[in-house]
Amino acid sequence: MDRKEIRITGYGGQGVVLLGYITGRASAVNSGLHATMIQSFGPEARGSACSATLAISSTEVLYPYIQHPDVLIAMSSEGYEKFHDELKGDGFLIYERDLVHPVLKEGQPAYGVPSTRIAESLGRGLVQNIVMLGFFAAVTKLLSRDAVRDAVKASVPAGTEDLNLKAFDAGWNYYEEEFGGKKAEGGEKAAAAKG
Repeated sequence: MDRKEIRITGYGGQGVVLLGYITGRASAVNSGLHATMIQSFGPEARGSACSATLAISSTEVLYPYIQHPDVLIAMSSEGYEKFHDELKGDGFLIYERDLVHPVLKEGQPAYGVPSTRIAESLGRGLVQNIVMLGFFAAVTKLLSRDAVRDAVKASVPAGTEDLNLKAFDAGWNYYEEEFGGKKAEGGEKAAAAKG
């Protein structure tokens, strides 16, 4: 795999860093790749802007900072506004569609998921980051489904594994149902007005 850069952004309390950590674990531990992660928080932590960046590659990551991510996962409108201009022209925009209302660029693959609503339907809004993780994994196919599921199981608090795996599967299945087949090629462009 060539180097891939990912930025995950949202607000403190949404599980941005855990989403990044699990992605890194799925890459480095379960897929034999190299990964680095950097995280940043606003001064207030919970409720303020939060971001995590990952560089994933089949060779050693010598420079951990990212400039133009291949994937932007936006879980808050503030995070989207702050970072959307960094995204590569053909990079994937993946966003929480109830909270983020992007202005889509011509030719930009964009995929929205109501991850908070899906998590609440499972009985625990806190797992919306894992719903987003499943959706991201399905959209990009950067890592195998099993590699990411196994990383979820190994990374979440003991006793919450089943709920988190259900959340992951719900995110993956949402992609399959909404964007599977021909729709997948264009994301929101092809699946017009899915938001």
